[in-house]
Amino acid sequence: MAITNYTEPSNLSDFVMNKGHGVKGLSETGLKSLPKQYIQPIQERINVKDVLQGQSIPIIDMSNWDDPKMADSICDAAEKWGFFQIVNHGVPIEVLENVQEATHRFFGLSAEEKNKYSKERSSSNNVRYGTSFTPQAEKALEWKDFLSLFYVSDDEAAALWPSVCRDPALEYMKKTEIVIKKLLEVLTKRLNVREIDSQKENVLMGSKRININYYPICPNPELTVGVGRHSDVSTLTILLQDNIGGLYVRDEKRDSWIHVPPVKGSLVINVGDALQILSNGRYRSVEHRVAANGSSNRISVPIFVNPRPSDVIGPLSEVLATGEKPIYKEVLYSDYVKHFFRKAHDGKGTVDFAKI
Repeated sequence: MAITNYTEPSNLSDFVMNKGHGVKGLSETGLKSLPKQYIQPIQERINVKDVLQGQSIPIIDMSNWDDPKMADSICDAAEKWGFFQIVNHGVPIEVLENVQEATHRFFGLSAEEKNKYSKERSSSNNVRYGTSFTPQAEKALEWKDFLSLFYVSDDEAAALWPSVCRDPALEYMKKTEIVIKKLLEVLTKRLNVREIDSQKENVLMGSKRININYYPICPNPELTVGVGRHSDVSTLTILLQDNIGGLYVRDEKRDSWIHVPPVKGSLVINVGDALQILSNGRYRSVEHRVAANGSSNRISVPIFVNPRPSDVIGPLSEVLATGEKPIYKEVLYSDYVKHFFRKAHDGKGTVDFAKI
């Protein structure tokens, strides 16, 4: 098929989505200009003039968990920025490197092999290979392919997850569990939660999803995005990014964007909508997005730490015990997530679903 044909909607959709080539396959055809389906409206593109130079989100050293200054730094960052990077977090560097290598292995598979995990062909909704975000709801597509893995059990993962990335992905999830628990202990302590019992643990981190993302070289990166403006629906997101860069976080006060530069061995932590709701708005789930890149392929591996789908989330009773008025109602978490996934990325629009 000639490259010029990819700009025709039916052919492009068939090649990228139905046949499973994704934007990686599109990029590898050597196309010289961006297909029109990926051209974002001007207001959604990343403009250099909107990026604050010399600014960065906090980088927090986690080597001493008993240091009250470290706890304050975490909570302050969650309140002010909604984002921070952690170093000396205890997750071995080889675990991080292994899951990055596994990501490249999966996306190096043939389109036919990857397509076995597409929405139409996967044996389970818990394993999903796809492209963009919600193509059927998007006016402009995003320049990204992904594999999404919802964790139920080791046995299910052994049976259903692709063998080329299964073990490193599971190891990455397990090695980050201690960090996740400690972060949530610190964050909830400021919310007057004395102890995370089993019920609270379910609401805070009862389910997990790991995505492996691939952002291939783009012929006109200034015209599109890797991921559009959004906030996560998680409690917390733990993100491993490679050394390419391209993640931008919203600075709402200055109506600008801040680049999150890669720091070797670090993990990027961000507050999700669920924690914003549970904290009654004290911790902030912040808009972020990813730029497309014209010279390098980029990967990232986020773990989304979530309530269980069956959990009802709303402001914690400990937060409201002082007489603080709730600004969010109680919502079934699965309803909240469905609302997020049935539409295109729209900044902070999802959290309005839970507002009183």
